Amino acid sequence: MTNDEALKRLQTNDETGLSAQEAQARLAQNGPNALAQGEKKTLLMRFLDQFKDFMIIVLLVAALISGFIVHEWADAFIILAVVILNAVFGVFQESKAEEAIDALQKMSTPNAHVRRGGQVLTVPSSELVVGDIVLLEAGDVVPADLRLLESANLKSEESALTGESVPVEKQTEPLAGTDIGIGDRTNMVFMNSNITYGRAVGVVVATGMQTEVGRIAGMLNAAQETTTPLSENLKALGKTLTIMILVIAAFVFVVGVWRGAETLPEMFLTAISLAVAAIPEGLPAIVTVILALGTQKLAKRNSLVRKLPAVETLGSTEIIASDKTGTLTQNKMTVEKVYYDGQLHDAKDGVQSQNPIMRIMNFANDTKIQDDGVMLGDPTETALVAYGQQHGFDLKGELQAEPRVAEVPFDSERKLMSTIHQLKDGRFLVATKGAPDQLLKRTTKLAEGDAARELSAADEATILRENTGMAKQALRVLGAAYKVIDAVPDPVNSDTVEQDLIFAGLIGMIDPERPEAAKAVADAKAAGIRPLMITGDHQDTAEAIAGRLGIIAPGDDAAVITGAELDQQSDEEFEKNVDKYSVYARVAPEHKVRIVNAWQNRGKVVAMTGDGVNDAPALKAADIGIGMGITGTEVSKGASDMVLADDNFSTIVIAVEEGRKVFSNIQKAIQYLLSANLGEVLTLFMMTMLGWDLLAPVHILWINLVTDTFPAIALGVEPTEPGIMKQKPRGRKSNFFTGGVGQAVIWQGILEGLLTLGVYFIAITWPIHTTNAAIHADALTMAYATLGLIQLFHAFNVKSVHQSLFTVGFFRNKAFNWAIFVSALLLMVTILVPGFNGLFHVTELDGFQWATVLGAGVAMVVIVEIVKFCQRHAQKR
Repeated sequence: MTNDEALKRLQTNDETGLSAQEAQARLAQNGPNALAQGEKKTLLMRFLDQFKDFMIIVLLVAALISGFIVHEWADAFIILAVVILNAVFGVFQESKAEEAIDALQKMSTPNAHVRRGGQVLTVPSSELVVGDIVLLEAGDVVPADLRLLESANLKSEESALTGESVPVEKQTEPLAGTDIGIGDRTNMVFMNSNITYGRAVGVVVATGMQTEVGRIAGMLNAAQETTTPLSENLKALGKTLTIMILVIAAFVFVVGVWRGAETLPEMFLTAISLAVAAIPEGLPAIVTVILALGTQKLAKRNSLVRKLPAVETLGSTEIIASDKTGTLTQNKMTVEKVYYDGQLHDAKDGVQSQNPIMRIMNFANDTKIQDDGVMLGDPTETALVAYGQQHGFDLKGELQAEPRVAEVPFDSERKLMSTIHQLKDGRFLVATKGAPDQLLKRTTKLAEGDAARELSAADEATILRENTGMAKQALRVLGAAYKVIDAVPDPVNSDTVEQDLIFAGLIGMIDPERPEAAKAVADAKAAGIRPLMITGDHQDTAEAIAGRLGIIAPGDDAAVITGAELDQQSDEEFEKNVDKYSVYARVAPEHKVRIVNAWQNRGKVVAMTGDGVNDAPALKAADIGIGMGITGTEVSKGASDMVLADDNFSTIVIAVEEGRKVFSNIQKAIQYLLSANLGEVLTLFMMTMLGWDLLAPVHILWINLVTDTFPAIALGVEPTEPGIMKQKPRGRKSNFFTGGVGQAVIWQGILEGLLTLGVYFIAITWPIHTTNAAIHADALTMAYATLGLIQLFHAFNVKSVHQSLFTVGFFRNKAFNWAIFVSALLLMVTILVPGFNGLFHVTELDGFQWATVLGAGVAMVVIVEIVKFCQRHAQKR
């Protein structure tokens, strides 16, 4: 629309603005200019939600049975403590996740300058209404979405919303077309963007949730929380285990009663003890501890984890969809190429401080240098001044010697700016910079060293060719020209100043990739992870940066798609084609969510990195959202699962390695716990079937208490196994039993049970006592000691599923060594310390009996080592 059409549609007047009464009426009708908050759960509701998990319900039942039926109150208390601790921790993490919308709310500007009733007033931005006339100037934060009515050299920095690193030049003319992306709406400015240059008057066209930022807030409120592979695996594991254990316990009870080995109440207690002992009640706590230890390690390496399961999710990541600006690039315009004297030079080669092109890029520049050295101004211009400083050009000193006396400001029509400086000899230097094609129309000569000659058609063709070549590399190119005049013209304007110029050269700038980003991309690919680039920037820029980083082959435009092209595909079409694209340019926030969802629908685990408001919905939708700690907005941090404290893309690869290690160590803990529990179940089951005396409930519960917890937690801090980053990602379909763990649990659990039963058989076959009661008492004591110690020996086996213990190392993990020592001590106390014998129904053992018990423990290690050796040999063949 034209300005007049827009004002008519909005029923307002640009000269006087709305009346106070009309503004109040619209505010009452449409509500304040603020972002709506999603419905929040109460603290109690969030706490109760933590108990909906099937495994947690079973543990609560197990606690009640332990206390009221088995009368093992200590065990009941431990189970309850574990469950409540998990719930408290879950509530704490959940409350952190709700900070995203709060952060969006805080971003709103406190005040706005508005024209009402013919007067300019300062009002809280929350009181702005559609139709208000707002005045903007450099340094302001835009208080609502505005259509521009008047504009003087206006530039708006919108990277947090669009992902484009360079401030956008704005104008007031109508735009052709109806479906125009945010980054191309040059006659609009948007809520929470920053005015970096110029001034403007605009009319409010949207407030609150109707603004572009409001739409993002709505997407955040509506986004579904994704379940992590870890939580899915734990839930499935809990259900499967619980059903199996309850069936086995019921079977043991029925067989025991049928055989008449024990009374009905005694058999019921035994079956319940078996069920309570076999359920790995410590597993949720152990997983939590392992994840927490993983977060501590990551924190030391600049990755701050906000949600515990995110640590493990990193390890299964198959796709890393990364924002470009500020994540893969530095979000800082930098001079990369300089063309002068007929030669194209790398910026690092430097330009002499008194070369005309160096003087022009610094003189025709509105950057302000503060006393502390901080530069204020347009990022493109500050980049030119920073380049000058790096190569010995003292701008402050030069301006004192040759001060600016007049200027022709930049405007978007002629795309040039000029400044006039008084020289020491009384003459004046005109310094002009701007679009090369516009500049060449006004130049007649070409600089060669300190001299100048006539500009030929061939010279002009060469300059335009160099300009095109730099533009194809996604460089933003500026031309520089100058002349020396005897007097300042009157009037000072483009016609009197910007004519008969001497062409000095070209400057090519870019927001460069981070130095470590290319290696990080290569490392991710080596680990089987596919990196994607998603940006609001132009297609050429995105393609060039992606080629330089190795995300795509340089010049592979088939792997690049724009947001407009994406809109032409249905969700079904895009999901089918999604693996064709590695670079997405000129995208809106909803496109980023579509990309994440398409890969997730293909069954992939997706990590999304980003730093802007526009990234927040995708960060929340991804399996793991990774925010940037330095350049990131509070919104993106609030919506993320993990924040990179150093904004370093390579830190993600380090975090992936830690995530893989965490999953591997959780697998080891599960392998240890389940094989131990299977050994206990098999021992009791076979004792029942053979008509032998059964281990007492106190035996099973104490073994579970002292041998499960400490070693399983200590396995969580095992060092990373070599080659872990050369393996393919596990993906969403993998579980805790993949990679040979499931088979290991079964055969190692059976082995533990058989060795324990073997020790019992030896005890009753070659007894040291003569009475039947004493023989069976010794046999039960030896079975109890074996079942406990064999699990501690087995803990050494599970340091690696396939590698030899001699390769992994017996004693590398100090925490593990202490855990084994303390657990063995607690087990031994019940047999060796006087007074405990009666309490635990055990007898004193002699040297032969202890040798038999220890022999079974050593046999566990030896047999597993032999099997592992055979497995490795078979794999090589």
